[in-house]
Amino acid sequence: MIEATELSRSFRVTRKSGRRLRRIREEVVAVRSVSFTVEAGEAVGYIGPNGAGKSTTIKMLTGILVPTSGRVRVCGLDPSRQRIDLARRIGVVFGQRSQLWWDLPLAESFQLLRHIYRTPPSDHAERLEECTELLGLKGFLTTPVRQLSLGQRMRGEVTAALLHAPELLVLDEPTIGLDLESKQRLREFLAELNTRRRTTLVLTTHALDDIERLCRRMLVIDRGRVLADGPLERLRVEVGLERTLVVDLERPTAPLRGLAGVVEVRTETDGRRQRLSFQADRTTAAALITAVARQAPIHDVSVVEPEIDDVVRRLYARGPTTAEHPGRFDAPNDVLRAP
Repeated sequence: MIEATELSRSFRVTRKSGRRLRRIREEVVAVRSVSFTVEAGEAVGYIGPNGAGKSTTIKMLTGILVPTSGRVRVCGLDPSRQRIDLARRIGVVFGQRSQLWWDLPLAESFQLLRHIYRTPPSDHAERLEECTELLGLKGFLTTPVRQLSLGQRMRGEVTAALLHAPELLVLDEPTIGLDLESKQRLREFLAELNTRRRTTLVLTTHALDDIERLCRRMLVIDRGRVLADGPLERLRVEVGLERTLVVDLERPTAPLRGLAGVVEVRTETDGRRQRLSFQADRTTAAALITAVARQAPIHDVSVVEPEIDDVVRRLYARGPTTAEHPGRFDAPNDVLRAP
C-alpha cells in the first residue's frame, strides 16, 4: 500500500542575523532518508514530537509535497505526479483542516463530494447510511457545518473521507479536542473499518492511547529519522522497560525472593498483594507465576504492561540505533489488524 525508500524533504528558510539584520538563507531538513512499507490492511501509528517530520511525511504520501530525494509509491502511484488518480483511492483527515463547506448543511457537503469523486449514487447512499449509523450522524445531517460541535464535525470529516471507499485512510490528529464519548465512538468506528473492510490506516497523533487501541504497529520518528518500527509489544522489550506481575496471595506473606528476572518487589495489604517488576527478556509472566506458586498459594494474578508514553519517551532518549534501518519490521503474512 505504501513504499517509501530513502525519502527526504528539505526546505530553504530565511532568517535575520546580526545588528544590520542581514538575511541568511539556510536549508532545514524536515525528513531525512526515511524508509518503510505499509501492507494492505495494516493499522500503523506514525508518531513523534512536534517538528519530528510526521506531517511533512504525510504531505509527501498524499502528493501535497514533492520529495527532495528518495522514492515513494502509494497504491502503486507516484503521489506528486498522479495526484488526481491517487485522490480517488485514498482518504485524508487533517484534524485542523476541513474538507466540508462551512455554510452548508453536512448532508449537502456530502452530496458535493459525491459529484467531485464521481461516486455512483447507489454506492454513495449505501456508504453514507453505514457511516450515519456507526458514527451517529443522523441528528445533525441538516445542520450547517459552522454550527456543529468539534466532535460532530470530526465525525463528519471522517465520513467525508470514506464516501468514495478509499483503500487507504490517513488521519492526522483526528481526535484533537474531542470529548471522551466522541473519541470512543470514533475509535470503535475506525477499528471496525480496519477489521471488517480491511481499510489500511495510517494514524499520526500525540494521543498515544489512540495508537495503543487502534494500531498493532508503531513507527516512531524524531528529527526526521526513523527511531523504531515494529509491534508495541516488541518495542517494550527493546527499550528495557519492566512488566509488572500483580499477585494476590491467599494469606499475608513476606516479600517473595529469589525469583529469576524480578528486579523489584513491592508489598501491599500486609503482604497479601505483591507487585513483581520483571524484565521481559529474562523471564515470562507464566514462568514467574509458576515460581510464585511454589512459595505461596495464589488467589489471583494480573499483568501490568509499561505505559505506551514511557515506551515512546525511552525511544526518544535512546535516539537512532546504529543500524542503517533501525527497527525495520516486516509484516507477517497475516495482516495486522486493530484489536
